Amino acid sequence: MKLFFRQTGETGPAIVILHGLFGSSDNWLTNSKTIAAQGYRVFLVDQRNHGQSPRADDQDYQHMADDLCEFLTDQKLDQPILVGHSMGGKTVMQYAMSYPGTFARLVVVDIAPKFYPIHHAEIIRGLKAINLLGIKGRNEADAVLQAYEPLLPVRQFLLKNLYRNEDGVFDWRINIPVIERELHGIGEELTNPSIVTTPTLFIRGSESPYIIDDDIPAIKRIFPNAQIETIQGAGHWVQAEKPVEFVDALMNFIHKN
Repeated sequence: MKLFFRQTGETGPAIVILHGLFGSSDNWLTNSKTIAAQGYRVFLVDQRNHGQSPRADDQDYQHMADDLCEFLTDQKLDQPILVGHSMGGKTVMQYAMSYPGTFARLVVVDIAPKFYPIHHAEIIRGLKAINLLGIKGRNEADAVLQAYEPLLPVRQFLLKNLYRNEDGVFDWRINIPVIERELHGIGEELTNPSIVTTPTLFIRGSESPYIIDDDIPAIKRIFPNAQIETIQGAGHWVQAEKPVEFVDALMNFIHKN
């Protein structure tokens, strides 16, 4: 699958960043400019069924890891640094296990390789409740979504997926039917785990429940050279809530011998 991507920076080592569920490359534009300014080429990739990448009937991590492999091959990116947030973090972990030796470092943002119970079903119901043919703008869509998701920042994040297509009609940049069907698989523990010895950084938010201290031994079993960095005051969207601290943690890890 030929994934859509954006590039920031023209020279330097390559950093490839994958977004999380319901996200897209757009979410990382600000971070990418800060990172590129320090001498890197940053590639922001839309995963399948998200953003401007093609749609498909599958949304499991092996398919997403294979998509990433195809992207790296097409762009001739040798030994890139791979960064993934949430669902993207599981994708880069699966890639690391499936394609050892093809990347320089691995950065996983606020996700562990464990099973997570389904907790996005209400969001899906809210998105499906929005009548795309009936609404006149985002404010009307937000009013509908508010009954399902009380937090404004989360609703704003979700509604970034709403756009007008070439016919001037509102549509989604996410493949809601497939995502709804595959929600359980998106939360699944990674299959056929194998040891990844490449230096790996797990960045977590101190206020996020996604990586807890009890998860660290399991992480270390698969990623024995992993280190855990906790960003104080950050929730699950570490890179958006604490962008300066996030980039500092990323750069310190990349520059470490």
